[in-house]
Parts: sequence; C-alpha cells; structure tokens
Amino acid sequence: MKKFVVIACVCAFFVVPLRMFISFLIFCIIVLLLCPTLVWLLCWIIARLCHHSMPFAPFAYTGLALVLLFCGTMLYGYWFGRKQLRVTETTYHSQQVPTAFNGYKIIHISDLHLSSFADSHAFLQRIIDTINAQQPDLICFTGDFVGFGVEEAIPFTQTLRQLHAKDGIMSVLGNHDFALYHHGLTDAKKEEKVNQLTAYQRDTLDWQLLRNQFDLIQRESAYLQIIGVDNTSCQGQGFQTISRGDLNAALQFRGRPTGYSLEAKGDGIQILLTHDPSHWRGEVIPTTDIPLTLSGHTHAGQIRLFGYPLSSLMFTESEGWYHNDGQSLHINTGLGCTLPVRLGVPPEITVITLQAE
Repeated sequence: MKKFVVIACVCAFFVVPLRMFISFLIFCIIVLLLCPTLVWLLCWIIARLCHHSMPFAPFAYTGLALVLLFCGTMLYGYWFGRKQLRVTETTYHSQQVPTAFNGYKIIHISDLHLSSFADSHAFLQRIIDTINAQQPDLICFTGDFVGFGVEEAIPFTQTLRQLHAKDGIMSVLGNHDFALYHHGLTDAKKEEKVNQLTAYQRDTLDWQLLRNQFDLIQRESAYLQIIGVDNTSCQGQGFQTISRGDLNAALQFRGRPTGYSLEAKGDGIQILLTHDPSHWRGEVIPTTDIPLTLSGHTHAGQIRLFGYPLSSLMFTESEGWYHNDGQSLHINTGLGCTLPVRLGVPPEITVITLQAE
C-alpha cells in the first residue's frame, strides 16, 4: 500500500495539471494534520481504558510542525530548487567514435515544458546563455518541448531562436508533445496540435525535428548518424503514455539523396534520440547495436530523498549513464517541470564530449 501511494505521488509529478497539484498539496496538508489527531485518538482510548489522561496539545503541535515543514519544503522547491541550474560535463568513450569527431561536443537537454517558465522568462534566458557559452558542436533535445500545446512556446520564440550550435539542433517529440494531457480535445485536434508543434520547431526555430528519421553530420569521410524517433513507451517500467516511434523506419529512412549509402561514407557512429528511456531496454538493446542512446522523460522524479530520486521507484534507468554490453544510455533530468517543484534534482544541461579510443 505504501509503495502504491508513493508511485501515485510520482505519477502526479508527471501528468496532472497545476490545479490538480494544488489539490494534492491541500490533501497532503489535511493528512499531515489528521495523522497526529488519529494517533492521539488511539492513545486517548487506551489511556481512558487505563484510567489515565492524554493531552491533545503535543499531537496538535506535531501536526502543525509537519505542515509547516512540508509547506516550507515545497516553497523552497518552487522558488529556488527549480532554478538551480546544473551543467554536467561528461565524456563518452568508444572505439566507434571516428577520429574526425574526437573531442566533438554534444549538448544534451530535455523536457523544457515551456509553460513552467511562464513566471520566469529570465531563467529560460539564463539556460540559453549557458548552453551557448559551451560553444557546442551539436545540441540534442530529447522531447517534451511543451506540456499541452505549441501556444506555450510563442512568448519565448525570440529567446529560443538564440540557441545555437555549429551543426544545429536536433530534436524528437516526447509524450507531452502529443497533447495527451490536453483533456477535452478530440484525436483529430490533438493531431493538429502535434502538426503545429512540428511546424513551429522546424520552420520558426529552424530545429531539425526527427520524426522516425535520421540525419547525418559529416566530417571528411566520417559521419555521425543521428536517429530520432517519436515517443516510444515500452512495457516493464515507468508508466504507459504513447508509442508513436518506429525505430525500423528511422533506420531505413530514405529522405537522403538517391544513391546515398552509409557504407560509402566511411567510419561513423549511430546516436539515437528517444524520449522515454524504457525504449532502450524494451527495443534498442534487443533489436539493434546502436551504441549511444540519449533520453529524458523521468525528470529523476524532480525530488531526491535520502540520495535516491523518486523516479527510481518506477524506472530501471532513471538518470545519468547506463551501459549494457557495448551499448550506452544517457538520461538527462530535464530543464523544466511538469509541476513547479524540484528538490535535490536541479535542471540539467549535459555536455557530452565524444572521445575515440
């Protein structure tokens, strides 16, 4: 029962709108006040049977202290925790990295959820400035650009257009980008919103949005094959959202010029962008030899307790690096919030430097 309640709380941080979160906070406050009262009631009954008295005041003060601690923690997570930007520098070593790409710098970011910056445009500007200061060769964004629809992005267009990398910005769609939580819309309307978001990223921002496609970055006779799939939620971990990815179609993409072949391009390495990390163990490992996968989605639960992220209760792979027989996964903990609280899990910009072995 306890585990079920914790998992329900984790789900709340991913899928419910703000008004539901406020209701959740009120519920928690009521529970924190009631629990000491119920304990007092039990103790009072036992005390009466033993002909003793049981004062209520200590239990009342305990409940009040718990509420104040809870509210203070939530306020800290809102005002400070969600704005403590972290830049994580790491190196990916592999024999498959071509010599021409040795030292190549990839910025991995995820989960902007742009509505979470509605009260803090300056923080989004700081994120953009911090990324640009890294002078990346490539920026990879692994989904959840918005929470409900492209209208969230419009106020930030000029800020987002400042984002720059030598070889551009490549992105994929996450579960929120499919308007799953925009209740009341028909499937046709949701698909229309997806198309609007696709056009916005590609045409307005000039991002290379990969929807079950791949693209190449070339250096002399070497290449990076960047593969991107729509959100793919696999059984076995996490919570089911939507599966619109087609990895096989992405690998067989024929959008390149006639006569194009990877074999003719010399040495190269594949990098997969897929929002949900469950996809890595669910399909990528069993069916492909793609060496490097980048994902987001988990936010590491946005809360860390005793050193453990809440997302570890639901995901086998929750944050950071994972390796399996020559295949690696990196999970970015995100920049925005589905709900405006982060405790021990700051917004993250990951700088991945490719290193040939």
